Amino acid sequence: MQRLLMGVLTLSWSMGCFAALSLDRIVAVVNDEVVLKSELDQRVHTVEDQLRAKGTPLPPTDILEQQLMERLIMQHLQLHLAEHSGIRVGDDTLNQALRRIADKNKLTLGQLRDVLEKDGYDFPAFRENIREEMIISQLHKREISDRVSVSEAEIDNFLTTQKKQGNQDIQYHLAHILVAVPEAASPEQVQAAKAKAEEILYQLQQGVDFQKTAITYSDGQQALQGGDLGWRRIGQLPTLFTNVVPKLKVGEISPLIRSSSGFHIVKLEDRRGEEQRVVTQTHVRHILIRTDELTSEQDIQQRLDQLRQRVLRGDDFAELARAHSDDKASALKGGDLGWVSPGQMPLRFEEIMSSLAPGEISRPFKTSFGWHVIQILERRQQDVTEEFNRNQARMEIRQRKIEEELEEWLRRIRDEAYVEYRLSVPQGS
Repeated sequence: MQRLLMGVLTLSWSMGCFAALSLDRIVAVVNDEVVLKSELDQRVHTVEDQLRAKGTPLPPTDILEQQLMERLIMQHLQLHLAEHSGIRVGDDTLNQALRRIADKNKLTLGQLRDVLEKDGYDFPAFRENIREEMIISQLHKREISDRVSVSEAEIDNFLTTQKKQGNQDIQYHLAHILVAVPEAASPEQVQAAKAKAEEILYQLQQGVDFQKTAITYSDGQQALQGGDLGWRRIGQLPTLFTNVVPKLKVGEISPLIRSSSGFHIVKLEDRRGEEQRVVTQTHVRHILIRTDELTSEQDIQQRLDQLRQRVLRGDDFAELARAHSDDKASALKGGDLGWVSPGQMPLRFEEIMSSLAPGEISRPFKTSFGWHVIQILERRQQDVTEEFNRNQARMEIRQRKIEEELEEWLRRIRDEAYVEYRLSVPQGS
């Protein structure tokens, strides 16, 4: 059951809901807000449980408190910005998110609550932590994601570079440590950060565990996950890593990499290739009738069934689609949707489409768009590697931009904030 709970709690490190029994006190002041000892204790409790469940060695408590204190400070700053921006997450939206978490773990919402409470977690506090994570996610979307765009020229350049490097089909599993420097850092601050990073790198080269070192010393967003960046293609990496990572051998650790954020160390955990993309495409056409207040669903089904019978008696499907379909874009083409690849249509549409042979026409069925009758024209095996690579490139460029801009934005709001520590937390070495 503990393993299941850890799976539920992977949404964020901040979802712990341990009820602190000690008397509350202020451990930090962030602008005009405070961070309480109970908040810090519940984060420590939750993260320690997560690390134990993964079999990861626990860092000293004071080091863990330091890491989590910084994350609490960043959480307070972002929630404050969100509140002033009018970002809210209502109960209906929150309940939908909780149901998705329960569904993912094959539980009902009631069962999820029982599992959490059985393992000592307070469900109302759990709900509010989920709400805060959703608010911060919306803030990131508004401040960063919605402002990032990718041009066709960027995709062309990206693919050209990949082709020259000969590694477009390779993915890298990376771990990462960041020793941060503040914005507009003094030469003394930069030198201190560099010295700390050099000492960390030396210890790693002597065989010290990378995961534990990341948990203890890294200022990166994935520090408490042991610095794990997961599997990434070259285009998903921060720009400053792209010339370093392909040259690393599996298990090798990079030299120090300098950026405006600080000093980075990456380790190549593994690499893997990618197969050619060949899919079964279906050439399909349809007649769509949408529901409205004046027409019942039974009437729509009957109308579509009549149109189907006319096609079976020899009437031209294309002419009927032009005259009756509510999908005006395809109606102009006789209902033709062109060649459809897996994943392009709603699940119910694809299920019906896959069950039909070329030439067959379906009975009326419903999707989120309305009621359909479809006819399969033909099928083919199609190499969509080029299309896939362009879509993949677009996503990777976009994700890289988002991560780089988010890192800069977080560093900026942290540097601009007033923070006063009331808990003696060592600053690391």
